[in-house]
Amino acid sequence: MTNYDDIIGLPHHVSETREPMTMEERAGQFAPFAALTGYEDEVAEAGRPTGGRLEPDEDRMSKIHGCLQFLTESAPARPYTVITYFQEDQLKEGGAYVIAEGEFKYIEEQSHSVILVDGTKIPIEDIYDIAAQGLIS
Repeated sequence: MTNYDDIIGLPHHVSETREPMTMEERAGQFAPFAALTGYEDEVAEAGRPTGGRLEPDEDRMSKIHGCLQFLTESAPARPYTVITYFQEDQLKEGGAYVIAEGEFKYIEEQSHSVILVDGTKIPIEDIYDIAAQGLIS
């Protein structure tokens, strides 16, 4: 055991050149340290599920083409449309099926996409299901 009798009565040292730290700054020195910054985010991203693309059968393809024909002919009336389509994942292989709803505007020939009034652009080859108000299936 060490005896501190020789220094126990000395005054606390105060720097003449530096401002004293606030309590928050002092506490920050003892905060947890993450040696691998971003590691937890990478693990979470790797565990995020993605799915594969489903291949529509002939009946489904016929329904899609028939509905697109109806939408093209009915474009001035802006029929309400619900489209289920495959959206590629931007970070890894696979993707997910999403549903877009809104008023049909037109089919853009150059990009081969359905355009809705709100600006949503859906590639026709990604469409898995489609329904339009006023269309009798």
